[in-house]
Amino acid sequence: MPRSKRYQAISKKIEKNKVYPIAEAIKIIKDTATIKFDSSIEVHVKTGIDASKGEQQIRGSITLPHGTGKTKKIAAFVDPEKEKEAKEAGAEVVGGAELIDKIKQTGKIDFELAVATPSMMKNMAVIAKILGPRGLMPSPKNETISVNIKKTIGELKKGKVNFKSDSTGNIHQSIGKASFSPDQLLENYNVLVQAVKKAKPAAAKGNYLQNITLSSTMGPGLKVAIDR
Repeated sequence: MPRSKRYQAISKKIEKNKVYPIAEAIKIIKDTATIKFDSSIEVHVKTGIDASKGEQQIRGSITLPHGTGKTKKIAAFVDPEKEKEAKEAGAEVVGGAELIDKIKQTGKIDFELAVATPSMMKNMAVIAKILGPRGLMPSPKNETISVNIKKTIGELKKGKVNFKSDSTGNIHQSIGKASFSPDQLLENYNVLVQAVKKAKPAAAKGNYLQNITLSSTMGPGLKVAIDR
């Protein structure tokens, strides 16, 4: 697929095969994020895990100090007595049995994240096939099942994100917007990378972090030096 003139012009500012210190990479990415909207800044981590083995899957949760610059619409599946608390915490979609039944009947989803109280999980089994393929089913692994629903929603609103390895063993995560300051992006980057390091599966062998690339929306990637 032919690249746009903008993409080709940006690519000339990036030295091919060079591995950039993270501070320099952030400066270049910000300078070259010239599309009309506030583009996302993304980190792509290539790991050495065997993605075909379940015990080597990487999964974790972090709260980015400065958030991602994007607020996701949250649905809270709670008992009636928790509905007011969930709404006050910032959940845009709140309900229990009626909300579950509506999703079951229509198959329609109007949210990007879902949280639930433990008591609601048995009722949500009927919509697991709808939420699951979209990565929306609340789970202990991503800390979206909680008795303290106010705290859980609050953390998500403040910038808590879940990351995991894909089918090729790579991790992709936004760490902010081009409008963020270099220091904000650097802090978010460091928190993510440290969390990925700590999430190394015990069964993983060899070189765990193989390379890290930084990019902006619709922009070329820069290889970043890895602090071992």
